[in-house]
This record gives sequence, C-alpha cells and structure tokens, in this order.
Amino acid sequence: MPGVSARGLSHEARRQLAVNLTRVVTLYRSILDAYIIEFFTDNLWGTLPCSWQEALDGLNPPQLATLLLGMPGEGEVARYRSVWPLTLLALKSTAYALAFTRTPGFQTPSEFLENPSQSSRLTAPFRKHVRPKKQHEIRRLGELVKKLSDLTGCTQVVDVGSGQGHLSRFMSLGLGLMVKSIEGDQRLVERAQRLDQELLQALQKEEKRNPQVVHTGPRHRPHHVVRWVDPMALCEELLLPVENSPQSEARLLLTGLHACGDLSVALLRHFSCCPEVAALASVGCCYMKLSDPGGYPLSQWVAGLPGRELPYRLREGACHALEEYAERLQKAGPGLRTHCYRAALETVIRRARPELRRPGVQGIPRVHELKIEEYVQRGLQRVGLDPNLPLNLAALRAHQAQENRVVAFFSLALLLAPLVETLILLDRLLYLQEQGFHAELLPIFSPELSPRNLVLVATKRPLGETFSVLETEDS
Repeated sequence: MPGVSARGLSHEARRQLAVNLTRVVTLYRSILDAYIIEFFTDNLWGTLPCSWQEALDGLNPPQLATLLLGMPGEGEVARYRSVWPLTLLALKSTAYALAFTRTPGFQTPSEFLENPSQSSRLTAPFRKHVRPKKQHEIRRLGELVKKLSDLTGCTQVVDVGSGQGHLSRFMSLGLGLMVKSIEGDQRLVERAQRLDQELLQALQKEEKRNPQVVHTGPRHRPHHVVRWVDPMALCEELLLPVENSPQSEARLLLTGLHACGDLSVALLRHFSCCPEVAALASVGCCYMKLSDPGGYPLSQWVAGLPGRELPYRLREGACHALEEYAERLQKAGPGLRTHCYRAALETVIRRARPELRRPGVQGIPRVHELKIEEYVQRGLQRVGLDPNLPLNLAALRAHQAQENRVVAFFSLALLLAPLVETLILLDRLLYLQEQGFHAELLPIFSPELSPRNLVLVATKRPLGETFSVLETEDS
C-alpha cells in the first residue's frame, strides 16, 4: 500500500502530519467508530452520503479490492463503471497519502517460494516449532537488532514479552548476542527453556555432521526471567545485566516483537528514563489494549491537538490486516458473508432483549455452509437466548441480500484504519523527539505475512547515514 515514509520527515513535518491526521480522523470518525455488527440496527449504510452509496452499491468484492482499497489482482487494471464523487475519491487519496507506508524498502525473492512452511533464510533447527509468519519476523527483527547493537555498541539485548523465546533464541544462538528474555507467564518461560535445550542439541548434532561448518564466536543461550513488567513503573530486573556481565559496562538494547498494548509503552519509558539503555527496536500491536490515559497520547504535541481522542473501537480497527482482507476480497470466498450474518443476528438479539448489545458470539464453525436462519439460531444459543424464537425469514433474506453493502462499509473502515495506527506510532516518535532522542519508523516485515510491520527504532545519539544500514536486507 502506498503511503508516506516516516524516514526523512523533519520534526516540523511530523508535527504537521499529526495535525492532518487528527483532522481526517475527526472528519471520518462516524465510519471508524462504527461496529459492523450494527450495520442493520444502526442503519450504517444510510449514514454514508447518497453519492457514495450510488458509487459503492452493487460492487462485488474484487471490485472493492481494486477500486476502493487500491489493491488490484495480478494483471488487473482498475476500471470505474461510473464517475465517483470527489469526496469519496478524496477519502481514498487521503488514506493513501497520510498513512505510513508498510512496504519494506528491500526487494528480495520470497523466502517461502520453495516451501510455504519453511523460510529458506533460516536453517532447519531455527525453523522447528516456529510458524512461517514467526520465522519471517524473528529473522528480520533479529538481524535488525544485531545491526543496531553493533552500531550503538550495546553489550546486551533485552527481549521484553518474549513468550516462548523464538526471537531470543535466534538472536542468542543464531546471531551471537547476549540476550535476556523477560516474560510474565511462567508456563511460557518453562517451554522456552525446553526449546533452548532442544535447539542447542540440534545445533551440536549439525556441527558433528558438518564439521567443515565452523561456528564463529561464543554461543550463549538466552537468560530467561519470569517477571511482569508494569507499564507505569520502572522494572529493575529489566535493567540488570545477565550473570557474569560487568554491570559498569552494560549498554542495553530493548526490543519487543509485537509487544502487546502498554508493553510497547513500557519499552519507550525505560528507554527514555534509563541511561544504561542505549537503543530501542520495538514492534507494537494490540492498540486497543492501551491504557487511556497513560498509553496514548504520550507526546505533548499530540496531547494538545483537538480531535486526538482514539476510543477503543478506533484502536481496535487499527489492528486489522488490510492486505489480508484485500486478498480475501479478490478471492470473493463465501467466508465474507460472516459480517452480514452477524449483523442480521444482532437485529434478532435486539428484538428479543433490547438491553443486550453487541454480545460476544463464540466462533460458529463453517458459517459459509449455513443458511442465514441456521446461523441465527446457533448464535442465539451462544448468547443464552432461545434458539427456537420465531424468526422473520423475509427480513433475514432482505439482510442477506445486502451482503455486498456490508462488505463495502467494512472496506471503507479498513481503508481508514491505517491512519489511526499512523497517529499512534507518530505520537511515539514525537514523544521521543521531544526528549531529544533520535527515532525512526521502518517497515520491516512483509505486510502480507505480518500486518503490524513497523518497527520503532530509537537511539540516544544520531546514527546519521549509517541508519540506512538498518533498512537493508541481508544477503
């Protein structure tokens, strides 16, 4: 998806971008703040301008992907069947122009061409127990952390929210870094330690089979710590060097792969408050879990802007995968009807119990094989209502006939969602710059594999032109 690069934007340009984003978010807040399951109960289609309705009505899913989201299928040319209103074209152009680009600067063949389950850029021991998406992520972030550590002279990497330790293992046993892994879940830490031992044994066997392949440098396993990091307080354990490391010489690099909600904010606060932390490489996610206030806004600039408010629904929408949904639209599979079915179910729930709004419905399997009335009956049972309630089949059929309208409205919201993510991440950049630090955002992962693919990189001294090294892909 096209967009603006945070790299190279001056401090004033970043501040102006924040102003523009808050204005646009305010203008289209009614779309961003809508729940698609209320499409019928709140007449969401009727909230759109009539000219937009005329332009979008009747478009099939592939046309929505091509014309609205700007993501045509391979070899496809965008052809408008009518003249779109300027206001809708302006929304589309604005969404492209103001969102941070998620297209990486590197151009290399896919690492999954030969086998969709195995990265050709990782050796077999590092792929075991790791899904393809995670293989891609740990390799790309691990290599960036290694370069950043070398550039800043860091002696230790701290992986916060390390989970099962996949990233920590690759950085320590694959790249030779001294790594401390911090995770709040005891069970995940125990599994990480078992996987560490398994990987060490696999590497030792590989070296015996291939003695000509000499491992250079020390091989340290990660140092695991069970500790819950309070986003509002400094964590002393996070700052302590690993065993046998001279504390006086410790220079720390903090990293987190999809550190959830406030955990990303905790990384920023430790970086800004602790002199021993020299660098940061953080990929955030789960923006809906940010504390309000406390997690956003962080910068004085954004905090002073009108329209800066990002309630839960906007932050939750910013976590959706635009590229993945566009691919689903191009395939036009029956699974797209789920939102329409759920919205129809909401109308039945409201009639039966008006006070019950947007209840959680546990996943109903094989929705695409169900008639709409069958889905509604199963949904009623899941929210504790009588599945044998009398249903207005004519009304349900009328709702089902509007499936493409539901998909079109949801596509509009997804088109705007990257603007919310951009504002959240831009606020973090400005927060660090206001304290005199140097911070950039880089698209590091393939967005088709990992939608939350922007890494915030920060240092306490300028890297100058050497910063471009972080953007390159290792051969």
